[in-house]
Amino acid sequence: MSGGFFRSTSIVGAFTLISRVTGLLRDMVYSRMFGAGLLMDAFLVAFKIPNFMRRLFAEGAFSQAFVPVVSEYKVQRERDEVRELIDGAMGTMAWFLSVVTIVGVVAAPLLVMLFAPGFRADGDRFDLTVDMLRWTFPYILFVSLAALAGGVLNSYGKFAVPATTSTLMNLVMIVFAAFIAPHFARPGVVLAIGVFVSGLVQLGFQLPFMLKLGLLRRPRWRWEHEGVKRIGRLMLPAIFGSSVSQVALLLDTLIASFLATGSIAWLYYADRLVEFPLGVFSIALATVILPGLAAHHAAQSPERFASTLDWAVKLTTIVVLPATVALLLLAGPLTVVIFHYGKFDEQDVRMSSLALMAYSIGLMGFSMVKVLAPGFFARQDTKTPVKIGVQSLVLGISLNVGVVLPLAFLYPDKPGLHALLALNTGIGAWYNATMLYRGLRKQHVLHHSRGWGRTLAQVLAGNVLMGIYLWVVAGDTQHWFEMNAWHRVGWMGVLVGGGAGIYFGTLYLLGMRLGDLRHQKIVVPPRSDGTTS
Repeated sequence: MSGGFFRSTSIVGAFTLISRVTGLLRDMVYSRMFGAGLLMDAFLVAFKIPNFMRRLFAEGAFSQAFVPVVSEYKVQRERDEVRELIDGAMGTMAWFLSVVTIVGVVAAPLLVMLFAPGFRADGDRFDLTVDMLRWTFPYILFVSLAALAGGVLNSYGKFAVPATTSTLMNLVMIVFAAFIAPHFARPGVVLAIGVFVSGLVQLGFQLPFMLKLGLLRRPRWRWEHEGVKRIGRLMLPAIFGSSVSQVALLLDTLIASFLATGSIAWLYYADRLVEFPLGVFSIALATVILPGLAAHHAAQSPERFASTLDWAVKLTTIVVLPATVALLLLAGPLTVVIFHYGKFDEQDVRMSSLALMAYSIGLMGFSMVKVLAPGFFARQDTKTPVKIGVQSLVLGISLNVGVVLPLAFLYPDKPGLHALLALNTGIGAWYNATMLYRGLRKQHVLHHSRGWGRTLAQVLAGNVLMGIYLWVVAGDTQHWFEMNAWHRVGWMGVLVGGGAGIYFGTLYLLGMRLGDLRHQKIVVPPRSDGTTS
């Protein structure tokens, strides 16, 4: 069992790594061609609105409701019934999101006023954002249907195809940003058209693989279907809880629209660097374990369920903590190496690296939320994560409204305030992860295998030694500005390679072996009511 999960996670992680690398290349093109000024602020707001809804309907609530139901049908029902469920889910989603898309395009000015009210004072930025949003909003329809296809493929062990789709989006956006947009009078609108095209490409790429599995015949509206209704019921609470971090990011954008010009772009570039380890590992791991956890729950196997969840938490601890330390200590140099070209100046580097340091503090929280939430969703419990997610959102809003917003009005042009938004988002993520963990333990679903104390001691020692190396060798950010591009890349390679060698070398010397990362058998103790889950 562990070998299959490890292999699947490696496959998804590898394809996600390709996606994140191409994503960084895309962002490097953005920073080089457009910097961090008015155009990028407008484009990022126009893209964040449908992207938020994508995570709400596609990667968030829908996937967490759809995959467990499909997995249950796959285990307990006939193949024809699975086809009927998929046809009904796809047709119903297509009709619903078509209406949402039309409303979004028509109401674009209202949406911009809602999500970036600070833009209203700058007529050019507001009008440009509205024009862009009318092209980017249909992205939600295409990419949500692509996510449905990806959920089906993941449920049948075809993890590589869905993991490839975001790479296609990055490649499309690179072409539009580097080769098409600069030749037009309104390059921002051309970028928005690129988002529209990328959504079509992602959907068109996955459909043939679904057809090959023989699981898609004729999508149509089927709200009366029992499985579709169940997905809808599971989605309703999950919509409010599954994408809490995205709600927090949108609120960051709202408040950042009142801050110094460039604040939205600085937060975006920092978030992209944090999303790299989050996507390559944590999201990949969550993608793999959700179908497995759902299948274990459907098969009434609490021991396998517990061992899978424990394995995921352990692996996350071992991989994400050093990534957190590295991002915190290398925030300045990393930003220089990746973004300090063309119109992205030294001030942009300093401001983006401040946000990156703040975001990195919450990386472990973000990652644990991704890994722990499937422990609820796989059991078709969406209410508990919703309650916790809303609590963490309220915490973040309170910190932003009570601290950042007053400072924004007192010092509207003062750079650096955006980093407080990133920090508060991380605090909310830590709260979310802590409460999810406590909930799983309280429900007797998460049980730890033997040797956890030793693992934590090994990881702590490795991080301390790696941190000392990075701090000493990286030096001050200022001298990174003076290096040429190849010197920067080479020196960063030395830092990353050396840090990884020290960390994993320390784990090895302290006795950790690859076999320790496999599942360990867990005996689930009976509860007071005589049950085990």
